[in-house]
Amino acid sequence: MSGAAATGRAGRLALTSRLATARRAVELLDRKQRALAAECERLELAAVRAAETFERVAAEASGWLRRSIALDGHRGLLAAIPPTAADVTIGYDVTMGVRHPVRADVVFAPRPDPAGSSALAYSVQAHRTALLAAVRLAAAQRAVALVVAELALTRQQQRALETRWIPRLERRLAEVEQRLDETEREENLRLRWAAAHGAREDR
Repeated sequence: MSGAAATGRAGRLALTSRLATARRAVELLDRKQRALAAECERLELAAVRAAETFERVAAEASGWLRRSIALDGHRGLLAAIPPTAADVTIGYDVTMGVRHPVRADVVFAPRPDPAGSSALAYSVQAHRTALLAAVRLAAAQRAVALVVAELALTRQQQRALETRWIPRLERRLAEVEQRLDETEREENLRLRWAAAHGAREDR
């Protein structure tokens, strides 16, 4: 916006409209920020619980691994490895425009049935449980990272509007209104002068 439009009534109207839009945007960003903060808190709590679960089941798997190695040896352990890898599936949801993981599951390959101690069977099952817990922990941490990043961006956008864009528009609007006031005063003076001059000529 420049020239006469920036200093005239049309310029004032345009700046007023832009200022109102910017203030509405701040309100929307504030609501988004509060919603994201609440979701972030919920996701962080879920991630903490997922980490606690993983640490517990990983410790159990480690204990069974030591027992199975002691009883069955490394050969027995290698014989218990499935022939194919497990498949991981991730479910997503959207919160305030942020797509993030909300579910995680593991589909395991058929387990071979090698001869061995009961410790070996328990070890295999314990490591499956630990793998599932690890996948769910990773999904929970990724969800937190995505929402935290969006929350930071939203705060940055809101601060930019509040501290730079809105004050700039307010200053420009004040300048335009000051020029309009000066123009109106000059016009009123000219009208009064013309009226007084006309009255003297009529005498």
